[in-house]
Amino acid sequence: MAGLPRATVTAVTRTRHEVDPSSRAVAMTVGEVELGRRLREARKSWKLTQADAAEALGLSRSAISEMEAGRRGVSSLELHRLAHLYGRDISDFLEAEFDQGGAVVALFRQHAHIAFDGCALEALRRCIALGREAANLEQRLGRPPGSPTVPAYSGPPPSSRWAAVEEGSAVAVSERQRLGLESGPLPDVASILESQGVRTALVKFPDSVSGLALMDRRSGFLVAANGSHPVLRRRFSFAHEYAHILFDRRAEGLVSHADARDDLREVRANAFAAAFLMPDTAVRSFVAGLAKGRSSRMQAVVYDGDDALPVAARSRPDSQRLHLHDIVLLAHHFVVSCPAILYRLKSLGLVTEDERSAMADQHDSGISRELGQLFGLATPSETGERNQFQGRFVNLALEAYRREAITRRKLEELVGLASADADIPSAYLNSMETP
Repeated sequence: MAGLPRATVTAVTRTRHEVDPSSRAVAMTVGEVELGRRLREARKSWKLTQADAAEALGLSRSAISEMEAGRRGVSSLELHRLAHLYGRDISDFLEAEFDQGGAVVALFRQHAHIAFDGCALEALRRCIALGREAANLEQRLGRPPGSPTVPAYSGPPPSSRWAAVEEGSAVAVSERQRLGLESGPLPDVASILESQGVRTALVKFPDSVSGLALMDRRSGFLVAANGSHPVLRRRFSFAHEYAHILFDRRAEGLVSHADARDDLREVRANAFAAAFLMPDTAVRSFVAGLAKGRSSRMQAVVYDGDDALPVAARSRPDSQRLHLHDIVLLAHHFVVSCPAILYRLKSLGLVTEDERSAMADQHDSGISRELGQLFGLATPSETGERNQFQGRFVNLALEAYRREAITRRKLEELVGLASADADIPSAYLNSMETP
């Protein structure tokens, strides 16, 4: 079956339209008992029972038990499906050494509740499979994997929430400088991450999960945002997960879950995302351009070389206060949501909590949308957001098929994994098959 190293499969025909490989036995580079042990360890790492695995494969529990005991052969199709179920690459089970750790074990160690969320588990499987299949395609095509240029900001974990905010904000400034982004609004965040060798993906997680970061030794860095969330929230999630790549590389994998918002790593990542998307100086400059944000009392001292002359003035009552119509412009300028810019303004001391809360209520009532229409501002497109990873991934798969490195069945499987909205044009595939 496509995806298996040639040395590990018997009687593989190099044809584009591969027949059902379920009857083929895997010629093991490890013994059947050792393969069974590896399958058992991989299953346990996902907190799955033998009954769970049997149901996923359409087999009996005793069949899984016999496989894991080394008393039953494993077909290539079965091994392929088990590898996907366990978030593994098939080659993991056939190499001389078996890594029992990795991103999956790290994720469950840090997010035990995921084991009980079937939707989250399946989304996690997709993310892991996407990263590994992309690495496999690059290897098949002889392309060197993208070399991430992302620095690691290692050090002890933050000791307090304040320390987490300071660290996240400071590194956001450093990263903007390193990437040459100056202080203006960011372009497509996914494009920035892709330029650094970090794969990005949109995956439909449960609503409580905003995204995840995977730092896998084999497939590299991958961050995913919840494709079910609004486009502006996804931008924030990509920046948030990028922070985990920068700070938390030793964790190997982290899920950003609503229940973990008090975790200091999450606090730091949120502070990074806010400062990365909405830089302090840029926000203050925009507010100043609205002739707002100054203190109600202004004082200065004019020194003439000998003596000083104090100067004072008072702003007109309520003239410096920001209102929702200002917030709508700010949010549009920095391509963030109104709630995001409101919290940023509060963090910078430009609005009080009472003001933030009152404007948030106005936003929730739909007034900000009406103001945006009044201003002629374009509504962020949910479908227009660029999915950099999907395009590159499917392109790799098509090129691998053109070179006969994968079968048509494998190509269709990969396209389905990437959640492409359209079918592969049959005429185009047929043209590739014509000598």
